[in-house]
Amino acid sequence: MSVRKYTSHTSDHCTPVPETILKNRKRHEANTAARAEAAGVMRAAMKANRVQSFKSAEKYIKEYRATERALIGLRRQAKANGSFFVEPEAKMILVVRIKGINGVNPKVKKVLQLLRLRQINNAVFLRVNKATLNMLKIVESYVAYGEPTLKTVRDLCYKRGYAKVDGNRIPIVDNMVIEQNLGRFGVSCMEDLVHEIVTLGPHFTQVNRFMWPFKLSAPKGGHASITHGFVEMTGKRGTHGDQGHFINQMIKSMN
Repeated sequence: MSVRKYTSHTSDHCTPVPETILKNRKRHEANTAARAEAAGVMRAAMKANRVQSFKSAEKYIKEYRATERALIGLRRQAKANGSFFVEPEAKMILVVRIKGINGVNPKVKKVLQLLRLRQINNAVFLRVNKATLNMLKIVESYVAYGEPTLKTVRDLCYKRGYAKVDGNRIPIVDNMVIEQNLGRFGVSCMEDLVHEIVTLGPHFTQVNRFMWPFKLSAPKGGHASITHGFVEMTGKRGTHGDQGHFINQMIKSMN
């Protein structure tokens, strides 16, 4: 019985690849390399930003503690001398809108728009000066305001902070959002932003405009009385007007 032998014949010629496919492949490889390089640069920038934010946080904590110790020392000194210590006046306040504007004076509506309080439970930071105080007098029965503590400012920025970028409301998911928009002012992380607001720094206006008005929840248990001022009612306090340091309790119930 004879066995047939089969021989395989291989061609020495390869099928030519179209030039368009080669160009697309080359472009794809170049784009992949560029994206990988950009991702590496971004990771390095984020790492450097995290290191800088930690250093900034440590520096600011020391500054806050030194300021608090100085105030405590002045209070103790005044008490030892039998005199009174006058607390420093607020340079920055937090304003919260508590009422609607249906059927009200157009002037009130315009002032609320200028203050960026377009919705109920919106909150913004304001520099205390003659202009803002005059505006607050016009809308006093529609807002509550007072001096926020460092904890209140930090909690608002971390929990309710949104950025205004090109007219859009953008969540602040990392420090790069702050770095890209406020880096030219020396504000590159959330702690820098909080410090600029609390201390009313030289770039407070730019930082405040960068922050979208805070959207708070309705207070737990409701407001005491939105038809009465904070100091009008006896026994039970009202809500609108100047609440002083009590504004922190209100914000805590709404945050």
